[in-house]
Amino acid sequence: MLEDHAKIAALIDQAGEIAGRKKLQKMVYILQKIGFPFHETYRFLFYGPYSEELTMQLEELCDFGFLLEKQKETGGKRRYCYRLTEEGRTFLAHAENQLPSVKSAVEKLNAETAAFLELVSILLYFDRLPRESAVEKAQAIGKHFNQTDVRRAYTFIAALYANKPFGPSARIRGNKNVYIQGG
Repeated sequence: MLEDHAKIAALIDQAGEIAGRKKLQKMVYILQKIGFPFHETYRFLFYGPYSEELTMQLEELCDFGFLLEKQKETGGKRRYCYRLTEEGRTFLAHAENQLPSVKSAVEKLNAETAAFLELVSILLYFDRLPRESAVEKAQAIGKHFNQTDVRRAYTFIAALYANKPFGPSARIRGNKNVYIQGG
């Protein structure tokens, strides 16, 4: 019954700590898009893909005492940091069908800024469009992503797919213009 909650808790456990609600939203979305077994429903909002389900799951995990949500003030902005509690570790020890190890991908995602993950998630959201159209959409929502950011985001996406267990070469689903060659 709490399988999806266990996957979110396992993700946070593998990350150690995730700083920011937006960042966590984008991490789960990106992992889902590259094939990891997350089932949250996303819709497009101002900061890109957003899941009300994930927000609810985080609140419930905090209410159950499995996650610690701590507010931090940085540069005048409030950020929420998530960390698994001991009760959360006990929960995971008894949970079935947890998330497979995503530690490598999670470390890469967690090392990036929320703004960069926002761009990556937007490009993945529009992955059925030609690359140029996806980039236009990303820039049209009022963000100031430059061409260097976009190239870096597509390189980052390619690296995530290349390190996914399904093989070194893959095509971003639906986008015939974006092929990824693994090393």
